Amino acid sequence: MLEHGGNLRDAAREYGRPLADWIDLSTGINPHGYPVPASSASAWHRLPESNPALTAAACAYYHAPAMLPVAGTQAAIQALPRLRAPSCVVVAAPSYAEHAHHWGQHGHSLRHVPYAQLANAVDSCDVMVVCNPNNPTGAHIAPEVLLDWANRLAQRGGWLVVDEAFGDTQAQAGLGPHAGQPGLIVLRSVGKFFGLAGLRLGFVAAHPELLSKLADMLGPWTVSGPAQQVALAALTDARWQDAMRLRLRDEGERLRQLLASHGITSGGCALFQWWPEEDAEAFWRHMAQQGIWVRLFRHAAYGIRLGLPPNEDAWLQLEQALTTWKKL
Repeated sequence: MLEHGGNLRDAAREYGRPLADWIDLSTGINPHGYPVPASSASAWHRLPESNPALTAAACAYYHAPAMLPVAGTQAAIQALPRLRAPSCVVVAAPSYAEHAHHWGQHGHSLRHVPYAQLANAVDSCDVMVVCNPNNPTGAHIAPEVLLDWANRLAQRGGWLVVDEAFGDTQAQAGLGPHAGQPGLIVLRSVGKFFGLAGLRLGFVAAHPELLSKLADMLGPWTVSGPAQQVALAALTDARWQDAMRLRLRDEGERLRQLLASHGITSGGCALFQWWPEEDAEAFWRHMAQQGIWVRLFRHAAYGIRLGLPPNEDAWLQLEQALTTWKKL
């Protein structure tokens, strides 16, 4: 199994600190999650058949013509490679590692291409997989550029898979409105922006024919009844969404400025900052010794990703840990 953020039990075991004493900045998940409403008894009792209201809410929120609810975008990431004959696949590097892992397991020819060089690879592959904004760096490709790539790939039966898991803070930058065209597949998650990673719910926007094939492969009852009810409330709560976007943009900038004040030049998005650093492992260990779990990347790119602290005490603890690091 690949390494991921959020593995606090590993941190607790390695450093001998109880789970409750950690500040987890390793995932980029919104620490101010959507206030989960109580689920009805029927959501727990009945088989979770698909709810058209949830699909309609997702289409409205993501501005997509058609969407399929899935048990987290991970379910789609694992299934999509099985829907194509062996193909030449380009995955951006660095990127969310699960994409390359699963395309590589199903007979496809896999090539890692640096994010900044993807434009040069469009015409030499059948499938291109891009995170936008990128995970872990936060780099962003303009929608019009991605649409051009999608059109060029589609002309020869190819796919552009765009993982927009961290895209909710830039509501107008998504490709959802264009996902009805053949060859463009957009993945969305309620785990990051809504802070509902434990819900295990995501959506796929694509041409209806492809969505039908994906649904057949995934089978029935893939999303639990409580997850459907919570997501329906979150996706239709425009007031919460608007306020949270403003809050996360402010806090994202606060994190960038805090790091800069300690000599760390970072980039990223509203939910996390990325710091390419040769001494990343030493920084990671130092922060762990202070009870702060950040994400260390050792492959494709070497560096640190830090998410947002959940409260003022955590902000202060982070600042103190950065101060002691600077003095080392």
